[in-house]
Amino acid sequence: MRKALAIDVGGTKIYNTIVNENGEIISKIEKYPTSKNYDEIISTFKTIIEKYEKEVDVIAFSTCGAVNNDNNKILGSTGNIAKEYPTTDFQALSNKPVFVENDANCAAWAEYEIGASKGFQHSVMLTLGTGVGGGIIVDGTLLKGKNGAAGEMHFKMRTDKYRKCTCGSWDCFEIYCSGTGLKLTGEEISGNKNITTYNIIDGWKNGDKLMSSIHERWQNDIAYGLIGLANLFDPDVIVLSGSMAEFVDTDYLTEFVNKELVTTPTKVVKATAGNYSGMIGAALLAFRKGF
Repeated sequence: MRKALAIDVGGTKIYNTIVNENGEIISKIEKYPTSKNYDEIISTFKTIIEKYEKEVDVIAFSTCGAVNNDNNKILGSTGNIAKEYPTTDFQALSNKPVFVENDANCAAWAEYEIGASKGFQHSVMLTLGTGVGGGIIVDGTLLKGKNGAAGEMHFKMRTDKYRKCTCGSWDCFEIYCSGTGLKLTGEEISGNKNITTYNIIDGWKNGDKLMSSIHERWQNDIAYGLIGLANLFDPDVIVLSGSMAEFVDTDYLTEFVNKELVTTPTKVVKATAGNYSGMIGAALLAFRKGF
């Protein structure tokens, strides 16, 4: 059975493990801090690969940033990692084949293969965290777009330049529906600039009316975005993952979304592939490509 050394690269942490063809993690999971220095990031990669490459058939990266359709290059700056990162020559890191894919796409594929969207040929997966990531599967194939950058969740939620998004544009889905978006909604409704997502979630769980109204607007913003995505892609299922997905009511979202769809009904569910779905998905995509 083939094995992949899977490496998950984020803005603050780098994880690695070994994954087999069944999507099973078969070694310990190791964690390194993501340095702000590019040379130190490359040094971390080399340390991991030199330790494990003799045990595996392929090196599979799940990474922040859009990845080209050849799965060997970052397309541009990700904003949360060293600015030189897109220049990385991934294949030069190992004598074994190296496969690279965007982390949200990897997570979406893990859900499709072993998780919440298994058995469905059409799905949308959103990662709700500090920001929002996305992966889209159409007819059993990961949607990449002409250059590899499809699935970015930066479509407009309004047009009056109300909130500046992390991407540099205004009023994107991400800046309303992420954890950052929840805090901004909390600031607007409460008038308190010091409010935190913890304050809001804790208050909502305890029945506080103000915090519940903040949570309701945030969840409705998510629903409006899902309506647009469902109308565009007509998915069997929409999967929500990430740290903020814990605080949404998928039954409520399913009912809300289906009331306004012009396409066929869908359902909203929570991810089940686990916290390391990016590494699992990277490995499974690499195997699918023939490595």
